[in-house]
Amino acid sequence: MSAATLPHTALKGGEWLIKETNSQDIYIPEDFSEEYVMINDMSRQFIDTEVIPVIDRIEKMEPGLMHSTLAKAAELGLVGASVPEQYGGLGKDLITSTIINENFGKGYSFCVAFTAHTGIGTMPILYFGNEAQRNKYIPKLISGEWTGAYGLTEPNSGSDALGAKTTATLSSDGKHYILNGQKCWITNGGFADIYTVFAKIDGDKFTAFIVERDTEGFTRGPEEHKMGIKGSSTVQLYFQDCKVPVENVLGEIGRGHIIAFNTLNTGRYKLCAATLGGAKAAAAQSVKYAITREQFKTPIANFGAIKHKLAQMAVLLWVGDAGMYRTGKMIDEKEEELKAQGLSFEKAYLGAAEEYAIECALLKIYGSEVLDYVVDEGVQIHGGNGFSDEYEISRAYRDSRINRIYEGTNEINRLLTVDMMLKRAMKGTLNLMGPAMAVSKELMSIPDFGNDDDTPFAKEKKYIANFKKAIIMVAGAAVQKLMMNLDKEQEILMNIADMSIDTYLAESALLRVIKLTERNGEAATALQTDIMHTFLYDAADRINKNGKDALNAFADGDELRMMHIGLKRFTKVDAFNSKAARRRIADKMIAEGDFCF
Repeated sequence: MSAATLPHTALKGGEWLIKETNSQDIYIPEDFSEEYVMINDMSRQFIDTEVIPVIDRIEKMEPGLMHSTLAKAAELGLVGASVPEQYGGLGKDLITSTIINENFGKGYSFCVAFTAHTGIGTMPILYFGNEAQRNKYIPKLISGEWTGAYGLTEPNSGSDALGAKTTATLSSDGKHYILNGQKCWITNGGFADIYTVFAKIDGDKFTAFIVERDTEGFTRGPEEHKMGIKGSSTVQLYFQDCKVPVENVLGEIGRGHIIAFNTLNTGRYKLCAATLGGAKAAAAQSVKYAITREQFKTPIANFGAIKHKLAQMAVLLWVGDAGMYRTGKMIDEKEEELKAQGLSFEKAYLGAAEEYAIECALLKIYGSEVLDYVVDEGVQIHGGNGFSDEYEISRAYRDSRINRIYEGTNEINRLLTVDMMLKRAMKGTLNLMGPAMAVSKELMSIPDFGNDDDTPFAKEKKYIANFKKAIIMVAGAAVQKLMMNLDKEQEILMNIADMSIDTYLAESALLRVIKLTERNGEAATALQTDIMHTFLYDAADRINKNGKDALNAFADGDELRMMHIGLKRFTKVDAFNSKAARRRIADKMIAEGDFCF
């Protein structure tokens, strides 16, 4: 049976680690329908015509400009794209939101305001509010009449969100909760109309509340002066005997953490879309500059060192797209499956997002770090001009840095990735035990260095299977050795997380190439194959290094030597001329005069 005729089997979250994926089962950007192409063109045109021309005015925080620009996006349906039609939205899927967020990622501070409004500013009410709350707030939030914000972080509780000190006390007449406390780093805080705020009732019941702008006892501080995203409103919120009606409790009392953490799942995924979109814009700027800038009587684009940088941008971005759209479609399919089982729209969406929370965390890390790489090397390509505010790359560099911090720092997301994987294994929802035993058995056997399989991409598939074995070996040994103390060994957990990121993205890239090759032929996908091979070749070394660092931290003696041999076996790849591949990739972009992947 060929890959094209294999039955479609949806993998559960994290299951990619222990199961092989059929290339026909993944969704790739080349699969866009006519409707997706239309959304892509519309959202790109909106950024190019309505945002970029006024970006300097947005950065100077011209009064009303950000709000009016959001309202224009709302008129086109872009704000409520994924909101059910019964509340005035378009009722579209996550792939639609991905496309919009990717294009809006090129919009600097506007993107921050948009994603905060459509994500954490609206989603808590849409997915956790009662019908009265939805009908009151959602239509106005997606029409652009009102803007949303989200108050979770406090001066002394960032990553430890549940350590919040803001209190809520029921009034003597039972009609209001009296909020006292402070929130900080609130995006859209200066001009928002509706705020989702978290506080503790009776000192321990972590609960969410809907707070309207003009609520008595609620004030906002001055705008923060930030390193980047200067056009984004960021203020502190103050609650001094703030009277919130009891009907504005959001969700269940004492269950605020469910809202806080579930809202972040797709928020992380969409942040990946925005960061990759922003990185593509920065890569395009770098290509154009390298072509026009001459040194030693030739465009700097002709230099190998510059080609290396441009090609690496393309490699990381194309691979990121593969992982992102693969995940987005899995979430969409899971949501439809849950709806078919009779779940309400909100429970189906939240269930699907939670199912793939591991992948969302991985992608948030990957996208934000790719953006940092692209803008950093973009400044380098621009040289001294890159340090000048006259060039867009300077703004891109400043705005990039925040992405590794919000929606959960990348360190927290790395720890969460492994924690979620291990918890699912302990619950039995992810069968790691069988594969772990198989890897242990393989370590004790004589290695099979032959590869008689001559089917297309058989060698690359084996690389991916071995990368997975490396993760299972290291993670399994760490659990066995450290047991209940593993959560205190954050360095080891981050090593395992990085091995997982590289493997998931490498597999996604391979599957995308296989699907394209089967569709278009080898010649038409030669450059994409170069991209995939370059990423796999580099990933093998990174996986080996992270594996060694982890093993060296807890194993010793014969056990360590045996696992080092196994790790070397699992990360062994054939010699590959990545310099030549990168030059071919860069030459294509230089010929096109743009980022063209």
